[in-house]
Amino acid sequence: MPNGIDPAQNETQDERKLKILICLLYYVPHRTGLTIHIQRVAEELARRGHEVTVLTARYKLTLPRDDEMHNGVRVVRLWTPPIPISRGMIMPAYPWAAWGLMLQHDVVWISTPMLETGLIALLAKLTGRQIVVTHHGDLILPDGLVNRLIRGTMFAMYKFMAKRAARLIAYSHDYADHSYYLQPFRDKVSVIYPPIHMPPPDPEHAQALHAEWSQDGGPVIGFSGRFVEEKRPDLLIRALEIINQTYPNARIVFAGEYEIPYENTWERHQDLVNTYRDQLVFLGLKDDMQYMADFYAACDVLALTSDSECFALVQVEAMLSGTPVVMTNTPGGRVPVQVTGMGKLAQVGDWRSIGEAIVAVLNNPERYHRPRAFIKEQFSFIETVDRYEKHFRRYARLHHG
Repeated sequence: MPNGIDPAQNETQDERKLKILICLLYYVPHRTGLTIHIQRVAEELARRGHEVTVLTARYKLTLPRDDEMHNGVRVVRLWTPPIPISRGMIMPAYPWAAWGLMLQHDVVWISTPMLETGLIALLAKLTGRQIVVTHHGDLILPDGLVNRLIRGTMFAMYKFMAKRAARLIAYSHDYADHSYYLQPFRDKVSVIYPPIHMPPPDPEHAQALHAEWSQDGGPVIGFSGRFVEEKRPDLLIRALEIINQTYPNARIVFAGEYEIPYENTWERHQDLVNTYRDQLVFLGLKDDMQYMADFYAACDVLALTSDSECFALVQVEAMLSGTPVVMTNTPGGRVPVQVTGMGKLAQVGDWRSIGEAIVAVLNNPERYHRPRAFIKEQFSFIETVDRYEKHFRRYARLHHG
């Protein structure tokens, strides 16, 4: 079926407005696939008249203290001391804030992985609230004793919570079937595609960007994401050895942060970056969606080279902008290409296979083109939010008896 999603149980539609509490570590203006996912659903639910509150960390001193309203969503930010734990942080006031807010809301929505999952599960039981969980991907960190300890602790807290959660949401059946987080609780898993919303690209700006990045008219290969180990940007750069045999004037344009505080992937690959420096462009983080639509449209192909990927919504963003995709054949990550046919899969961890797939798409781009309307039908934003709303109504009812 379009959207490829198993529906929530059939129930009589309820127009009652809900009070939904969202617990997560980072929220806007922090930009990752996870935060964009939550923000889009939260703001659409608020637009529909629900009372939506986000409990999150004040991860920068420049952010507002305590409460603010952002596009109809109440955001409660808690102070954090400067004691980072890998990608996470400590929020001393979290137990009391979460307790108080749960008492004011009908249902709790959390995102995993998240250190506070065990605490949230305990507080939800004490306050009589149900938890709906969206799992955004198994925790993967670079090797090392500290990171192994973090992974083990996070997974233990997750399992404690998952046993008590009302429902777990996965991005796809493919990912759920292969996730070490979700497999033990497969009977609790429903599937909802991420909320994807992308403005149409501006053809003139896209053409200008292509000319800016490739003044000799060579193909532009896009990469959208952080320069981190799990995304394996090094594989895409190494793939130039294959690509250059056919397209010696190709350029790779990276849109996303590349100096990441919690790991040293950028520093470790400086020799590789310098080897191909003339063919690489680094834009840094771009948070304007119109710019990103034009970025995708300016690229001849978007490449995602991750070792592991839950879904990678940037694939669908590129497709909506008219650009085909090369994606590594990872559980979950391969779904958009499989559903649409608008791209080609490459072997995981194999830069030669990635290079060959990119050349194949560049050689025959029309084979991988699909209309924007077709892509929108497969990944419907409204249907995604409708399904979230149905789950929240269902489990809020349990609280109201």
